[in-house]
Amino acid sequence: MAEPKKTTKSKRDEQAQVLDLLRAVLPKVAPDPAWAEKIYTACEVELRSKNRANAFEKFCDRIELPDLESNTVEEVKQHFTTRFADADLDIQPDEENKSLAVDVSLPDGTQFRKVIPVRPVAPDTGEEPEVTLKYVAFPVALSGDKELTWSLAKRENLTNDEAAMALTKIEDDFWASKTGQKLIRDRVEKSFPEFIARVPAGLLNERGLKRHYKLPETVKVLRATGKPR
Repeated sequence: MAEPKKTTKSKRDEQAQVLDLLRAVLPKVAPDPAWAEKIYTACEVELRSKNRANAFEKFCDRIELPDLESNTVEEVKQHFTTRFADADLDIQPDEENKSLAVDVSLPDGTQFRKVIPVRPVAPDTGEEPEVTLKYVAFPVALSGDKELTWSLAKRENLTNDEAAMALTKIEDDFWASKTGQKLIRDRVEKSFPEFIARVPAGLLNERGLKRHYKLPETVKVLRATGKPR
């Protein structure tokens, strides 16, 4: 009997365990904290990159492309526009090879390319569809100014504390990225308001968050990290 495929959640759990193990082991084998942190960050970035590439491949594999008629191509474009709202998309039909070339360029510089062949619509196998988690309101404020609120959202399986920790991690990663470092060199203030206004939606979505959510809920006050802004 074939081994059942691991679910996305189980893969994420395995990767989280690997990162936790690295966090525990690295200080013992790399006494220099800065060097250990670089190794940990590089591994985390590589895992995230592979996850994004795998997710892109799976997304493309689910795209139905029975033909290259203009309405079919337009429907495919809409799927990609919805999935990659902040990306630059280049989708070109290839009549000779009966395929669709898709190029996706994300704001953080990541690029994906896929050639989707014309193929019949997959039959209904009767398998249960993958559960899509809903978003719920997650308004946040800074501890120094609770009157100023940002309307965010989190996936329903995240607690407020988990969402807050994810948001803090995303902010750290954003300012450490090439884009963040360039903004700092351009004298953009390293602050939460600047971060939340500029961070790519894809980085938030990867951690189960998004911004500009309209439903009201109790405001989550973020704890100050003590880092210079």
